[in-house]
Amino acid sequence: MTTLPLYLVDAFASRPFSGNPAAVCPLPRAADERWMQSVALEMQQAETAFLQREPGGGDRFALRWFTPVCEVALCGHATLASAHVLWERGDVARDATIRFVTRKSGELTARRHRAAGAASDSIELDFPAEPAREAAPPPALIPALRLQDGARARFVGQNRMDWLVEIEDEATLRALKPDLAALATIPTRGVIVTARASQSASNGVDFVSRFFAPAAGVPEDPVTGSAHCALAPHWCERLGRKTLTGFQASARGGLVGVELAGARVLLRGQAVTVVRGELLAEA
Repeated sequence: MTTLPLYLVDAFASRPFSGNPAAVCPLPRAADERWMQSVALEMQQAETAFLQREPGGGDRFALRWFTPVCEVALCGHATLASAHVLWERGDVARDATIRFVTRKSGELTARRHRAAGAASDSIELDFPAEPAREAAPPPALIPALRLQDGARARFVGQNRMDWLVEIEDEATLRALKPDLAALATIPTRGVIVTARASQSASNGVDFVSRFFAPAAGVPEDPVTGSAHCALAPHWCERLGRKTLTGFQASARGGLVGVELAGARVLLRGQAVTVVRGELLAEA
């Protein structure tokens, strides 16, 4: 019987049981894709990350992400969790930049970041910007969101992964109870709904969001790093700033710092290990 280390990490969180949990499984060598999908189904987390050091050693790691039902092209919170695990295990030096090699999103990096006046480090991810281009929504999209009290969509756009819908106010966003079965029929990874912060603005938050991905096996994701690759260019343009703070207003909630850097987005957040264990599996 083969045993492999397995971690459960709350990402975009400064304390346990908040943010977005991800399972992280470091591998000694490449694993079968069907086996990885089976492990992700067993874990029942929004994402399970598998990482393997690239040939030649160093701080480069192959990284793949699986929901319970499919592999995805990009995932922020499981990448942040993976970097946290590698530093925590001592696999890379704490001051090293980790380079993740991915199949569909190129090379991603993670490094430790200390903001001016901050009491502790955060993790900074360097991701591709994924701006949403304005587009006519599928017929089912807006009705499935079940906007209340005459609320309307101010912007609808699409990138290679998701639909982005900006609505009028934070209160409406927090009250959303979408028709998840209807959203699951839309051919997309997920739907990002966002609004400018109002009631959260006093906490330094600039915009709020929620993310629904029932077609990918994730009814509502608690905190979605990759969604902020669309949210950052969207809100930086509207607010005329390059550095912002977003809050994903799920039941668990989480803060994501964003900085637009040309065709890239820097995502910043913290992570906390909740479970360390072993996977008993015939890998």
